[in-house]
Parts: sequence; C-alpha cells; structure tokens
Amino acid sequence: MALLAPDRIEGIIPLGSSMDYESERTRKLGCWDGPSGLTPSIAGWTATQATPDFSPSDDYCNFLVDIGLGADCEPTVREYWTKTVKANYQGEEGRKRLRMAAINLCERDGLHRRLPDIKCPVLWMHGTKDVVYSVSNAQEEIKLFTNSKEVQLVTVADGQHFLSASNPAEVNMAVVNFVQRWAGKHIR
Repeated sequence: MALLAPDRIEGIIPLGSSMDYESERTRKLGCWDGPSGLTPSIAGWTATQATPDFSPSDDYCNFLVDIGLGADCEPTVREYWTKTVKANYQGEEGRKRLRMAAINLCERDGLHRRLPDIKCPVLWMHGTKDVVYSVSNAQEEIKLFTNSKEVQLVTVADGQHFLSASNPAEVNMAVVNFVQRWAGKHIR
C-alpha cells in the first residue's frame, strides 16, 4: 500500500517478512525454501474434478504451526490452529483458496527495486526464531528503504514467524509507540 497509495499510508510495520521473492539469495541467508516445501502440496491440491470432501491434512497443518509458531509450540495451541486451518479450508472452495495461497508464497515477486519509492517510516519487527525468514535477511533488506523518513529493525528474542502470536506484548508495545510517534505526520 505504501507503493500504491503513498498519500494514504503514514507508516509500515513488516513483521517476520521478506521484501524479496523466494530467491537463492534469501536461502543463502538462512530463509526457508518455500517453493520446494510447498510444490508437492500444490500438486496434490490441483484437481480437475470437484473436491467437496477436501480438508487439509494433519501433516500440512503441523507444517504451518511448525513454521509459524515453532515446532515446540504448546499442544493446545497446535490443536487450536489445526482445527482452525481445517475449518477454514474445507471443500472445493477451501482447496482452491489454500492452493492459491501456497502458489502466491512460491511465486510472489520481489520488491527490492521498488523500496526506494517508499517514503513513510518503517518499523520492521523480526523474531530471532523465525524459521521462514532470517534476521540476517531482515538486516540486509531494511537498508533498501533508502528514502523512508526513518527505518528501524527491532529483533524480538525467541520470536517466531507469526510474531504477533508468539510475542504479542512486544509487538503491541512497539506498534503503539510507532503509531503514537507517526500518526498524523503525513509524509510526502
């Protein structure tokens, strides 16, 4: 949105993200290999006939929990998210949405060359236990916001990829401080 409607965005707060596509560069920095990890699921979710009984497998649900909240997340949390994912992606429409989400993760484009166009402040928060995107990647990419009013990278100790779920207190405090600092200070 900061690229598409810069006059409406007063700041951005990426959490456990990457501005690159799923590239060899990111893998060398310790980020996940999304295409290799998701391609078998995408192939399995590709259907020529309706799949009214579709439901994500326990293996896929556990994969999501592992990468998002950590392999050692509490069993009750794992059970909640497995049940939630299964409920959200039921039947033919659920299969299609889940497949499209996985394809988007595998084939998304990078933003590196567009980041100098962002002028608003950036607060990038990243967990030290994020297994999808590494802190090393965040440290490199934060430098690409060359024309932003201010850029800050905050690493959160033991934070997972789903940082706002694994460390809500830290994220909430940083977001409130960021909003209080920049709200109403329209950057052009």
